[in-house]
Amino acid sequence: MKRLISIDRGISAKLSVLQSPFLLAIRLYWGWQFAQTGWGKMHNIAKITGFFSRLNIPFPGFNAHFISGLEFFGGLLLIAGLATRLTGFLLAANMFVAYWTSDREALSSFISDPGKFYVADPYTFLFASLMVLIFGAGFISLDAYILGRMKEQDCLS
Repeated sequence: MKRLISIDRGISAKLSVLQSPFLLAIRLYWGWQFAQTGWGKMHNIAKITGFFSRLNIPFPGFNAHFISGLEFFGGLLLIAGLATRLTGFLLAANMFVAYWTSDREALSSFISDPGKFYVADPYTFLFASLMVLIFGAGFISLDAYILGRMKEQDCLS
C-alpha cells in the first residue's frame, strides 16, 4: 500500500506542473469566447433587450448593457488573468441566471436527466467560469504577477 501511495504522489507531483498551463489555456479560450459573445451583444443591444424582455428579466435595457459589458470585459480579464476569481464568480452567476431564465428545464434536470443540463448553451461557459473561480488564474497570470510584486514589496519594507 505504501508503494502505491508513493507512486501516486510521484505522478501527482509531475502532473501538477501542468496546472498553470492548463488554467492559462482555459482562460485564453473561454475568455475569448466570453469576449466575442459580449462584443456581439454590445453590437445588437436592441435585439438583446427584446430577448431579455421576452424572458421577463427586470430592466431589460439596463441588463442588456450590463451583461454585454460583463461578458466582454470579463472575457478580457480572464485572458489577462486579472481579478480572475471575482470575474469567474460574476460570469458563473451570469450563466446560472442564463440557465434559470432561458433554460430552466435543463437546470431542473441536473440530477434526473444530466444530458439536458450539459447540452444546454450555458453549460460550457458555466463550467469554465467555475473552474477559474475555484482554481484561480494559475501562475501564468497578472494576478500571480501582482501578488508576487506585493510580496516583494512587503519583504523589502
